[in-house]
Amino acid sequence: MKSRLLIFGSLALVLLSAYAAASLTKRTVEERLKAYGLAARARLEPHFKKAAVVYPPARLVLVGIKDERRLELHAAGTDGRLRLVRDYRVQGASGELGPKLREGDRQVPEGIYTVESLNPNSRFHLSLRVGYPNAFDRAKARLDGREKLGGDIMIHGSNVSIGCLAMGDEAAEDLFVLAADTGLKNITVILAPVDFRRGKSVPKDARLRAWVSELYSQIQTNLAVVPTP
Repeated sequence: MKSRLLIFGSLALVLLSAYAAASLTKRTVEERLKAYGLAARARLEPHFKKAAVVYPPARLVLVGIKDERRLELHAAGTDGRLRLVRDYRVQGASGELGPKLREGDRQVPEGIYTVESLNPNSRFHLSLRVGYPNAFDRAKARLDGREKLGGDIMIHGSNVSIGCLAMGDEAAEDLFVLAADTGLKNITVILAPVDFRRGKSVPKDARLRAWVSELYSQIQTNLAVVPTP
């Protein structure tokens, strides 16, 4: 009996070790594209066809509207003009209207950002890393005397998030594949508190810094060339 217990104990350790090793296996972007690319491109294809935009596009603009929990996908056609391809519901976010100011404030940033990298090993399936803080964020932090601005802002899968945009796993696959196919240098992310294109404004009781009017002017200028859904 004792020998059997030793055998079963050893087997359990082997299985646990194998499971732990598998869970720590790192995947590359290329491996994720191979796994999810075909299905994601098939989902995206009819939307690009309807918008009359060749896939992959030369330029991509993602517009996140915080108060509506919506992420729009705009792409440039052969004439260079942006067209709305589709939009996604943001399934999880946190915070309130107003820019992100510091680490741990649970805020989704507001501003004009790049996509810095793709994370094929995200805890939330797949993710796109947003370039927060940008130069504007850092400049205003110096003005305010703020430090520890936070970071690791992602557009990712799942439906829960703190300071990021959780899109659900299928949408995250679409965006991950699309970003890789388009090229990160060709992508702009606009994160806005409200849809300024529709004449909306942030409520007057929102607790905002004096310089936020400059930020919102920048966002409005960038949104002016993006079609209103």
